[in-house]
Amino acid sequence: MHHYMRNSIEKIEFAIIGGTGVYDVSGLGETKEREIKTPYGNVRAKIGENKGKKIAFLNRHGEGRNLPPHLINYRANIFALKKIGIKAILATNAVGAINTKMKPGDMVFASQFIDFTKSRAGTFCGGKSGVAHVDMTEPYCPKLRKQLFNFAKGLKIPFKKTGTMAVTEGPRFETPAEIKFFGKIGADLVSMTGFPEAALAREAGLCYASVCIVTNFAAGISRHPLTLDEMTVELRKAKPRLDKLILEIANSFNASDDCGRCLN
Repeated sequence: MHHYMRNSIEKIEFAIIGGTGVYDVSGLGETKEREIKTPYGNVRAKIGENKGKKIAFLNRHGEGRNLPPHLINYRANIFALKKIGIKAILATNAVGAINTKMKPGDMVFASQFIDFTKSRAGTFCGGKSGVAHVDMTEPYCPKLRKQLFNFAKGLKIPFKKTGTMAVTEGPRFETPAEIKFFGKIGADLVSMTGFPEAALAREAGLCYASVCIVTNFAAGISRHPLTLDEMTVELRKAKPRLDKLILEIANSFNASDDCGRCLN
């Protein structure tokens, strides 16, 4: 990993990456915007505070909410968060359900992903960075996932403990044939943004977990053509419980409590 990524410029250890429909987190109070320079481009993040703890929020799709999944600068985003001292990231993903046991409105804590993207830069390795092979047996931080289970139970928020996410290039929705294929190889969910964030965070030595909100049944399972409006409705309904859970995790996170795998 780049040595200069270790330079923390402020005591902010926890970040939230918001996806479609999650453009802020209620409870962060008045936020200050910061522009962070990286070798991959500049990134804008917001710094807020909850219960005396500073928390960073980054909008994956950009401040104008106009970046489609295949054009998001994933490397710049993760690099920027590492640069300001972040130790852990909780990401949100709007997903379609392939497994019919997972229904619109359900909250799923991703446990595995399968990468079907085509043109994204999915690693920091190469050039001056050299070569590194990171273990992805557990793509998502087990410590953060355990906290998700415990706090969701405490808040009485229903959830699915595991889910395998197939990640496609986008921005188009998938065909029914693709969804049928993904289901046969073990995917429960389909997303356009689930990769390469998890892999980049792992390379950067950051704890990372994903909270997925099922917004629709995937193509061929849904009885009607898919629309962005349909996704937005479910996300709007899920937002209050999502915000509560995110803030509970952010406030409880302690970087000194090393999970033994991610932090470096």
